Amino acid sequence: MENFAMSDGDSDLRRIGRRAFLKQGTLVLTTAAAGCSQQQSGEIPLPKELKEFEEKSAVVEAPRKSIRFGLMSDLHHADKPEFETRFYRETLEKLDEASTEFLVSQIDFAVELGDFIDAADSVEAQLGYLKTINDKFSTVADERHYVLGEHCVDMLNKAEFLAAVEQKESYYSFDRDRFHFIVLDACFRQDGDPFGRKNSSWADSNIPPKEIEWLRRDLDSTRKRTIVFVHQRLDTHSNFGVKNAPEVRRILEASDNVLAVFQGHSHDNDLTDIGGIHYCTLRAMVEGSGAENNGYSVVEIARDGTIEVQGFRLQSEYKWIRFI
Repeated sequence: MENFAMSDGDSDLRRIGRRAFLKQGTLVLTTAAAGCSQQQSGEIPLPKELKEFEEKSAVVEAPRKSIRFGLMSDLHHADKPEFETRFYRETLEKLDEASTEFLVSQIDFAVELGDFIDAADSVEAQLGYLKTINDKFSTVADERHYVLGEHCVDMLNKAEFLAAVEQKESYYSFDRDRFHFIVLDACFRQDGDPFGRKNSSWADSNIPPKEIEWLRRDLDSTRKRTIVFVHQRLDTHSNFGVKNAPEVRRILEASDNVLAVFQGHSHDNDLTDIGGIHYCTLRAMVEGSGAENNGYSVVEIARDGTIEVQGFRLQSEYKWIRFI
């Protein structure tokens, strides 16, 4: 992570990371100094050497001219031992780290891109996984959006999952400033039945005709530039892709408003550009043990359409410029 260094003349001044920020003449530290085992919060008087820095840091106090949101995917939280590269219990601590960064970044909302929880053998067990991880996620931001992944509705049905996270629909749209956001649900079998009660396969995801028609109408109803969130991928013909992805892409391209699609499911960073739309696949948070294997991002969309993905840990970073 980038740091800035103070004057060498004062040995007490240390390098301060991105988790430090200025607030009304005070330097606020949101994590402990190196060597401390627990996170701490506190305020210290602003050193003289930092006063000039504060005066030049108008960006800290200036009104924001962008939309900023926190983004993570494939937490697969579960109270069970690790399996191969997946460390289910560790996503709680990884989410804590992401929460700290989201607080400093002052995000407008947070989005989890599906597979929030892992599979379970009973409704009660999977609801338990969901309550544990959602209790933490609920502190990340007042506004949160949940994208359904196939593991979210492995044993649970959609109504049960949505009720537990207090979200009304599995697919919907909303506006923020000059931008339009769409949440899609690809957790349907090819025959149109919704996933739930262990009736599905991870490699068979589809967006049914009813949702396709809704998407078409929704895009027709707005001239705002649009961002799409979905769990299964819309840019590949592999098993990780939505089976009718080409049809969905044609609708997105025809609107001429979609800037980017953020997706998960395949667990690795990936980026493709199809028909003038960026398809960004996020790193899975569940993969690998320890903080060094974490992955999440803060996405900022400027009013001119520039999109910057600030990646943390193993999440890749991107910047796309499109003037509107």
